[in-house]
Amino acid sequence: MNIFHKVALQGLKKNRTRTVVTVIGVILSAAMITAVATFGVSLLDYMTKGAAQKYGDWQAAFLNVDSSFVREQLLNKEVKNTVTFENIGYAALDGAENPNKPYLFIAGFQPETFDALPIHLLSGRLPENSGEILVSGKVASNGGVSYAVGDTLTLTVGARMKGNEKLGQSDPYTAGDETLLPEEKRTYRVVGICQTPAFEKDSSPGYTLITGADPSDRADSLSLFVTLKNPRQVHSYVDAGNGRHSYILNNDVLRFMGLSDDPSDRLFNGLLYTVGGIVIAIIMIGSIFLIYNSFSISLNERTRQIGILSSVGATAKQLRASVLFEGLCIGAVGIPLGVLAGIGSIGLVIIVVAKNFGNLLYADVPLTLHISVLAIAGAAAVSIVTILISAYIPAKKAAGTPVMECIRQTNEVKLGAKAVKTSKLSQRIYGLEGTLALKNFKRNRKRYRSIVLSLVLSIVLFISTSAFVMELKKASEQTKVVTSYDIGFGTQDMDDGEMLQLYDKLKNTDEVYESSYQSYIEYSCIVPAGRLTEDFRESAGGDSADEIASNGISADGILPREIASGGISSSGISSGGLTTDDSVALSLGIQFLDDGTYRNILDSLGLPLEEFTGQNGKLIAVAKMKDDGSQAEKVEQLRDLFTDSTMDLTIFPQTDNASEMGTGQNVGITLVDIVPPDTPPMTGTVQQKPYDFQALAPWSLKDKLAPSGLTEDVRVKGLTFQSHNPSKSAAEMKTVIQGAGITSAYILLNTSEMLEESRNYIFIANVFAYTFIIMISLIAAANVFNTISTNIKLRRQELAMLRSVGMSDRDFNKMMRFECVFYGMRALLFGLPLAVVSSWLIHRGMFAAGAEGIDFTLPWASIGISVCSVLLVIFVTMMYAVSKIKKENIIDALRDDMT
Repeated sequence: MNIFHKVALQGLKKNRTRTVVTVIGVILSAAMITAVATFGVSLLDYMTKGAAQKYGDWQAAFLNVDSSFVREQLLNKEVKNTVTFENIGYAALDGAENPNKPYLFIAGFQPETFDALPIHLLSGRLPENSGEILVSGKVASNGGVSYAVGDTLTLTVGARMKGNEKLGQSDPYTAGDETLLPEEKRTYRVVGICQTPAFEKDSSPGYTLITGADPSDRADSLSLFVTLKNPRQVHSYVDAGNGRHSYILNNDVLRFMGLSDDPSDRLFNGLLYTVGGIVIAIIMIGSIFLIYNSFSISLNERTRQIGILSSVGATAKQLRASVLFEGLCIGAVGIPLGVLAGIGSIGLVIIVVAKNFGNLLYADVPLTLHISVLAIAGAAAVSIVTILISAYIPAKKAAGTPVMECIRQTNEVKLGAKAVKTSKLSQRIYGLEGTLALKNFKRNRKRYRSIVLSLVLSIVLFISTSAFVMELKKASEQTKVVTSYDIGFGTQDMDDGEMLQLYDKLKNTDEVYESSYQSYIEYSCIVPAGRLTEDFRESAGGDSADEIASNGISADGILPREIASGGISSSGISSGGLTTDDSVALSLGIQFLDDGTYRNILDSLGLPLEEFTGQNGKLIAVAKMKDDGSQAEKVEQLRDLFTDSTMDLTIFPQTDNASEMGTGQNVGITLVDIVPPDTPPMTGTVQQKPYDFQALAPWSLKDKLAPSGLTEDVRVKGLTFQSHNPSKSAAEMKTVIQGAGITSAYILLNTSEMLEESRNYIFIANVFAYTFIIMISLIAAANVFNTISTNIKLRRQELAMLRSVGMSDRDFNKMMRFECVFYGMRALLFGLPLAVVSSWLIHRGMFAAGAEGIDFTLPWASIGISVCSVLLVIFVTMMYAVSKIKKENIIDALRDDMT
């Protein structure tokens, strides 16, 4: 250890308070960097495990290989495990709406294949033999062909051929260049509907159907899924000799390992690393402020000492090395403690948020602390770089200062009288004490600039983060009105009796406290055009009742022009007519509710039960024009469809987009302003109309208005439930439904998951945002404390002189309070406008991301907290430093030049 190192250590020991505060700043900086890196690694590990559970833990798949290739891979030293299924063949999908997917692809699974390639059931169960089959839900949603549990499929199975080449799932469909050669007919019974398997890509020509492999059928066309011992070698594995076969990668898992070859995943990784880089950069900036100020103040204290060392031959390099050595000593203590504190703190945070992550993403995969040696080493390296940058800048400045300026200490303040001149108005307002405080503030701006910048950084971060969380909460509030139930069971073709039997079982599920059943059926009705409002006429393109009646409209669910100009045949309303020339046919949806729910709605509206119940009771209905601008917040604010509030209509249940005249019913309608109960979940789309015309009726009227012999157009029927614990109830319901042997297609939807997901996002954002802000604020507070307290100490001679000429303790404290106010006002003057701008940019960013309908609101509570916190931190620090000065003897302070 040379003399310069000893001098550096003496300086650290002499100023213990500043050294301790600097070490605390280094600990906070290292802790935050470590926490960010460790959480990032833990989150990626969690996402990788969750994706592997959802999509399978394989890395590469070869979709059309023979058994010899499979045996070859089993002997490969890089391969950990393999699993296969049989490529049984293709069958034409009659009625397919997607021209790029005209086939059904049949895969034969072994029992172990179901374990390795997760299949997520929507309804039914897994196939148990080669005569049962599982259908991908994408056949209906994308292909336009629906299959229900219990259906029997007879398929002509064959091979896709392009000349002499046999094509597989990795070969996209090319119309005209390939043919389907039939080989045999197979019959299957549909036992379940599942989500699209992960191995079926968008470009695959066939929708996947899964059956059990037939032991007697030894197919030599296989799909092989490979799990490697080292997943990071996946690209070299598929390229080294295995590239002769077409393959796909499990990018759903590989993206979280940074190994995906999908261009969209490169964007994901780029965004991930960019966000992490920005966070670390913010931490480094705040830390550099703190550590730089500490070393800068240290060198200001030792200015004369540096000058003396330079005068006896110390080189600039030696002086810089001395300061850097001081920084390394602080880092040697602060970085290890910071790394440990970062790991411990993020471990506690993960424990707090782990449950919410499970509810948000993967319920069966725990979020655990994952420590990476590379991440810890990287965090330590970033911390060391931060310290060296912070120490090098003032060290270079000190080493370049002329010797005589250092000895005389004339380089700190260089200004004339004009620079510190204050106006007479300021002197009158502030008095002598305030004027002295203002002059001190102007005299050495560099000394105070770092304090103001640190405070501004804290203000902007705290208010901006609060604004971001507030915007998230507003977005979450919007989702709370999405649905009026927690769990919905929706179907179309289930028999009413079977549905009600299921209802009796499900309503007794644990935690369910309210339940109902309903059916929504489409009708047509004939309305005199004179009863339609001007708003409807404008939407229909007509200016008068006669024009509406004679023209009609073809879009929006109203019968076309030809119908409006003709008549009604005895067989019903077809493509040829309407009752009279002054009537318009409208679509009407009737929602049949269980009698209890219907009576509750009547009670809430104050309507008499005897008038609106019974076989001859009136119906209540909502008839409004749609608000395309989404400006209306209440149903009363929507424009009316009809001019009258009551009317008598003849309604006809729709069948295949036509109406049967013979089943017409006369009903009385009373229009009300309510929001009807939400319908159960359903698949498919609903034809959009410029109006909403929906009636509510009790279930006891359903047999009258929709006779059992009629094949009416049922949009959806089903059950709805409210539960204290929707997740628990939904899981139990799923078990009950599977045990009931339901064969009809259905959807069981836990709508509360959407709300829970939103709440979990907000909770996680709150935890990490405020943890980040608290630690940044601690760094800023340490910076302010370090800088202010040391600056006060550097002014001990000046302050002692003021006290020696008669300044009382009262006046002295008043001057210090003025300095506190000047610090705070300057920081707030810059910090608050920047925070407001930042908050507005966050609001615009969320609006661009789809969070519409949210008004921009300033986080006034956070602004108030920021103002009070800034003034409090400055005041407490100033008073602490002044109390130390006031304890000193005035004579000793005047004689001490701090060298």
